[in-house]
Amino acid sequence: MVPKGTNLLCLVLCLGQRIQGQKWNLPFPTISAIPGSVVPRNETVTVLCKGTPESYLYRLEILRNSEYQKVDEILGFQKEAAEFTIRSMDANSAGHYRCRYKDYKGWSGHNDTLDLVVTGFYDKPFLSADQDHLVALGENVSLWRGSASIPFDRFSLTKDGGVDLPPHQNEGHQGNFTLGPVNHHFSGNYRCYSWYNASPYVWSSPSNTLELVVTDTMNQDYVTEDLIRMSVAGLILVALLAILVEDWHSRRVLHKEDRQDFTEMSWSKRKCQTEWTLEPASNGHQADT
Repeated sequence: MVPKGTNLLCLVLCLGQRIQGQKWNLPFPTISAIPGSVVPRNETVTVLCKGTPESYLYRLEILRNSEYQKVDEILGFQKEAAEFTIRSMDANSAGHYRCRYKDYKGWSGHNDTLDLVVTGFYDKPFLSADQDHLVALGENVSLWRGSASIPFDRFSLTKDGGVDLPPHQNEGHQGNFTLGPVNHHFSGNYRCYSWYNASPYVWSSPSNTLELVVTDTMNQDYVTEDLIRMSVAGLILVALLAILVEDWHSRRVLHKEDRQDFTEMSWSKRKCQTEWTLEPASNGHQADT
């Protein structure tokens, strides 16, 4: 996050403290920031220093003028960690931090450092992608960045949730970050910041959020093929049902017509029998007369 020369100076200055910690076999503490190390101006951030259960004193230090200076100390017996709160983040609070702890053996060394950055001191840059926000798994993607008018020394890219990002970009108005080959961990929201070499921990306001979605095109092809197969099967099923319904309806109509014809035939037969029965009777009556 900061120029390599600063990190090299930190390693040289802290070598003696590391040797001391190793001499007593004290575990190195870890340092982190909550909710994160990139903090908006005037917002609150907590620096967490984690040591051992035997610790009774924690110290937070910041690199100033090539030397580490004490920021604060927290006393507490049998505390495995200490929380240092910065209630209003500003340019003086931003910088390169480390922490140490003390137990009955003495002071620990350190192996972990924290770059605490404050944002919101310059106008935001812009950030855009050279293609749609959908990126195929395994491909590379270029994110274009730049400032509208003011040239900056460096540009930095951040992502919500964290991911391995490319190094800081050099000066100029415009340029690009190249990501890839991407995997599903690259999906998320990205922002770009601009800053000057003279103040590497003081950044601009964030750019507009750019969302990237990494898709697996091979799986998508399989899903599409499965959907096509299911759709075809559904159409065939509907067609078979329609044929069955039509056949059932046709049989029902035919059966109804057959019953109607049978009823008419029975009625005609009974009528004929009645007329035939009545006719001989009438003839006999006339003969008697």
